[in-house]
Amino acid sequence: MLDADSTLIQDEVIDLLADAAGSRDLVAEVTERAMRGELDFADSLRARVSTLAGLPDSVFAEVGRRIRPTEGVHELIAGIHAGGGIVGVVSGGFHELLDPLAAQLGVDHWRANRLEVEAGYLTGRVLGPIIDAEAKAVALREWAALEHIPDAQTIAVGDGANDLRMMDAAALSVAFNAKLRVKREADLVIDHCDLSQVLPLIGLRG
Repeated sequence: MLDADSTLIQDEVIDLLADAAGSRDLVAEVTERAMRGELDFADSLRARVSTLAGLPDSVFAEVGRRIRPTEGVHELIAGIHAGGGIVGVVSGGFHELLDPLAAQLGVDHWRANRLEVEAGYLTGRVLGPIIDAEAKAVALREWAALEHIPDAQTIAVGDGANDLRMMDAAALSVAFNAKLRVKREADLVIDHCDLSQVLPLIGLRG
């Protein structure tokens, strides 16, 4: 199981959307505090999304072209599939950006937040339940059960405080280019931004 922003991809999608809205500095500050665990994720997400009100929905395609998959992601996904495993991605970001990317990368399962759009414009609100730390842990357990994967064979890779419950739920947790708190609590740490480095940890590459 992978986190999306700053793990599966190099970017924080909310920051890219905020660029288009002219609210990058405000959003980046709130994002950083949330990732450090200083703010409740749901409240911080709503605050950041509110700054996007009025953006046309064409922004999804524009931002999608700016997203950069993390080095080694194709190798990681191919290696896991070759070993008979599945790849799930759960994101505090947004389905509107994750859907095309996950399909392109060959991800098996993914889940994210949804942005409300009315008459072709973002309203500044999130639709449905927010994908927070607990929702990430639930997704890991749900997908493992669905795919008949024993708990002892689950792995979670993430970088921020919002990933810690997911990492606790997995048999092996990997802090990837992560905040200090996450490094302290993870089983293993990868500081080089190359997702293929996960493969040796799970016995899929020497």
